[in-house]
Amino acid sequence: MSATSRSAAADKSSNSPADAMEWPVAWQTKPEGLGVGRYTDPEFAQLEFEKLWSRVWQVAARVDEIPETGDYTTYRIGDQSILLVRVDDDSIKAYFNFCPHRGTTLGEGCGHFEGGKIICPFHGWRWDLAGNVKLVLERNEFHGGNLQDSDVAMREVHSRVYGGFVFINLDREPEPFDTFIAPLRQYFDDIALADMRHIWWKRAAIPCNWKVAQEAFFEAYHVSATHPQLEKVGSEVVYGDREDGPMMYRDLTYDALENGHGQFYGGDKTPIAGHVQEAKPTDDLVEEMAARMNLTAEGLGGMILKEDIALLRTLKGKLPPDANPGAEYVKLQFATAAQQNRPMPKMTPEIIGKWGGVNFLFPNILILPQAGNAVIYRALPHPTDPNQCTFEIRSTRTYPADARTERSTVEEVTDPNQVGLIPQQDLANLPRIQEGLRSRGMRQTWLASNQEKLIVNMHQEEDRYLRS
Repeated sequence: MSATSRSAAADKSSNSPADAMEWPVAWQTKPEGLGVGRYTDPEFAQLEFEKLWSRVWQVAARVDEIPETGDYTTYRIGDQSILLVRVDDDSIKAYFNFCPHRGTTLGEGCGHFEGGKIICPFHGWRWDLAGNVKLVLERNEFHGGNLQDSDVAMREVHSRVYGGFVFINLDREPEPFDTFIAPLRQYFDDIALADMRHIWWKRAAIPCNWKVAQEAFFEAYHVSATHPQLEKVGSEVVYGDREDGPMMYRDLTYDALENGHGQFYGGDKTPIAGHVQEAKPTDDLVEEMAARMNLTAEGLGGMILKEDIALLRTLKGKLPPDANPGAEYVKLQFATAAQQNRPMPKMTPEIIGKWGGVNFLFPNILILPQAGNAVIYRALPHPTDPNQCTFEIRSTRTYPADARTERSTVEEVTDPNQVGLIPQQDLANLPRIQEGLRSRGMRQTWLASNQEKLIVNMHQEEDRYLRS
């Protein structure tokens, strides 16, 4: 079923009398907006845990969290704790995180199982990394002396390593992973996502619903007001006396994909593709590109790095007057990466045209790619309170073949100044959105048909899970 036909089916379903009776108006998804109960009602949040998070493929970790044999990390979704273990160079396994004796969790946070031994800290039962039981003290006392290894083997969770992520699915018979990832698979393969590794990773508790947190990044319609430093024309319209102008968000393409996934990007309306708002001398255009890229490098601390800008500035004084600085910069990036033996995206207009855009992987991952770099956002629901969530930002990149990289570990953020200006501006809006959604005067959101189509697409896919 195409995204269009699935969306049409979801719209028809959500507006039928039967569905209106089943679900309160505050839960309904419509093309023009969403009931606010989807963000605020505890009963709706519980339904998400029962029918979405228990059945959907979801990112539990990045592979660079567990780079060495015996490394482990944990992932919590709702009341479920999952233990992810590096078994060997080629294998990662996911287990329900409990000891079958009395229920003790076998791993907390992240760490390393010395000697390949997973040992329960309560009574010392032991397993190997592949989940096979190796020691049960006084085994003859259990189950009348007939305790079988299979009775107490670690219980494996469906998992799949792809694109540098470890995906899990808690369903006993999950949808095939290849079907789930299909709409974005070729693109992720082409941007070298699997080769990207840790630069930094930050996590913060945010007083808003998990969907509110991620939907802030589903469109660029907010940039003029939220990030005025990034959009001169738009900021003059919003905050000044300018009536209109060539605002950046109007040049973007929004693609709502199957399975709830989506993308938006600039295509040929980006500086890299040679798009300029006004003609200037070549060196001035190079410096203008550098200054704009620096807003992201300093304001986000990822996707565009300081070394990328330094490389761009080496073109000053070297280009003919009729040169396309963006195209020449791309050539230089790929030539430099080749010298370093550093993996890079495919060098095609389609891939390059999506640099700086946003890719949404249903249900809760956003990937913002550039030239072998990416920022990754993840929003996780609070286990009991729909007005709270955890929000993460990761900065990743590809590295030269001989580079040593650090194990990915998270930094807990409690001060907004610990993140860059751009996420500070975004995160400042989120509590205000959640407070407004709880207003008795507000019944639904209103969504723009093009600029915010990815939000509707996501909720229609969520409904497919919740109504099944």
